[in-house]
Amino acid sequence: MTQPKPQTRIQKKNTTAILDAALEVFSQHGYRGATLDQIARAADLSKPNLLYYFPSKEAIHVALLSGLMDTWLDPLRALDPDGKPVDEIIGYVHRKLQISRAYPRESRLFANEIIQGAPRIHEVLGGELKTLVDEKARVLQGWMDAGQIAPADPHHLIFSIWALTQHYADFDVQVRAILGPDTGRNFDGAQAYLDVLFNKLLAP
Repeated sequence: MTQPKPQTRIQKKNTTAILDAALEVFSQHGYRGATLDQIARAADLSKPNLLYYFPSKEAIHVALLSGLMDTWLDPLRALDPDGKPVDEIIGYVHRKLQISRAYPRESRLFANEIIQGAPRIHEVLGGELKTLVDEKARVLQGWMDAGQIAPADPHHLIFSIWALTQHYADFDVQVRAILGPDTGRNFDGAQAYLDVLFNKLLAP
């Protein structure tokens, strides 16, 4: 099978510009509201030039989501079965909060895809994501059975961590409207609150 030619420096630059522009457009307007014209303008490229790199809006969206999934799964992969249970879970909370802090547009892109029924990543959700969550849920259940953390449904524990951390990216405008525009202070406050919440929740 013939391997594709490596991209030139200009091609890499344009591909990066397209993906960054698309991330901004998709995170603001969602998949349905975004257009190739908007993405081309944001990337400072002509539409025909954009189509040289990606044949369709869906191709751009899939490229973004594919890259995002690894970023999304890595914090859960890092949960160590041999670590101290409470420390491992609090560490996971911190990592998820940091993802929301560092990648708010990516978080909103992912949320929009889920709201639409995940047509472009449904197989990943039912495959790689489900496998990983089930694996870590068994780890959590083992800690609960051993009396190392308080009993709770392990899957819903993971869901609650997602909800409580991704909120600060997905509802950023609402958070800043209520707490003020200082994003750094808002995330620091969120981490302090979540530390108290999960330490109390997990105490055996």
